[in-house]
Amino acid sequence: MDNSFSSELSLPPRIAHLIYKDRLDIAVKFSELLATTGVTHGLIGPREVPRLWSRHILNCAIVQDVLEPGVAVADIGSGAGLPGLALAIARPDLQLHLIEPLARRTTWLSSAVEELGLTNVVIHHARAEALAGQLAVPVVTARAVARLAKLAMWAAPLLSPGGELVALKGASAYRELEEDRQQIAVSGGCDSKVELLGEGTLEDPTTLVRIRFISAQKGNVRVKTSGKKKSRHSRRTQNQ
Repeated sequence: MDNSFSSELSLPPRIAHLIYKDRLDIAVKFSELLATTGVTHGLIGPREVPRLWSRHILNCAIVQDVLEPGVAVADIGSGAGLPGLALAIARPDLQLHLIEPLARRTTWLSSAVEELGLTNVVIHHARAEALAGQLAVPVVTARAVARLAKLAMWAAPLLSPGGELVALKGASAYRELEEDRQQIAVSGGCDSKVELLGEGTLEDPTTLVRIRFISAQKGNVRVKTSGKKKSRHSRRTQNQ
């Protein structure tokens, strides 16, 4: 680690060993990247370094509990790889598509994926709406990106029929879901619920809003991506 903020990074708590198991060393390296270049690149605030594990990494990694084995996940507005990289490390069986429109962030993400040796990540330098018709996945995630109404609008064209938006939200999740319910329905969202993960185990439990989409939006061609293909907006970062 190579900057003054890294000295404030705490050791991984006990729950991190339970979540990451034999991949904890990769998660530790990820925390070090966040505490160093993540700060210097403006992806993580310096004041967040002491609570990277409790408030950010584990808060995101716990989302694995609601993901089926081997599922493909698109993470909208990946930024510092939260939750995308945290999930890719914890669950090598998942295929993560990290969607980020800002070049400096995708550059950092590409470097992080290479340094961490992750082979289950595709980085898309694009806005979510630009990938409509090119990417279709069962699950879309997002954390601290936008309100639910806007997330539903962005997620719907990326979801395969019956797919689910999993949004990491805070204490206002119930109110926001109620206020945005009509707009969510316009985008195709039907069944929705708020769920708390990690209660009793995490210092900061994770509040999820899960919204099921009954069908694909009209007018979009649905093409699933595979490891052998990539969109013009995408960059696969994979060690051979």
